[in-house]
Amino acid sequence: MTNKSILLNEITPEQLQELISSSVKSQFVDFKKAFVNLQANDELLTREEACNFLKIDPSTLWHWTNKGKVLAFGIGNRRYYKRAQLLECIKPLKK
Repeated sequence: MTNKSILLNEITPEQLQELISSSVKSQFVDFKKAFVNLQANDELLTREEACNFLKIDPSTLWHWTNKGKVLAFGIGNRRYYKRAQLLECIKPLKK
């Protein structure tokens, strides 16, 4: 049977607390970055924002929406585009 214990020699409780605290803080920072990136991808963009994001003309966005290349979401007469789906519609070219 293997021994799965940790022996802490010459470490004060304050040092142990600081070590645990810094480790937890770094984990929270990493989690926050991942969450913000995920949340930014679900952001809804207006037509103008989508055109600026893709650097295309509004007529191009209209044609892509009608052809089904880009999915639009509507509220009333307004159209919105999800940032994540705009990124998915961009495909790498084959050489």
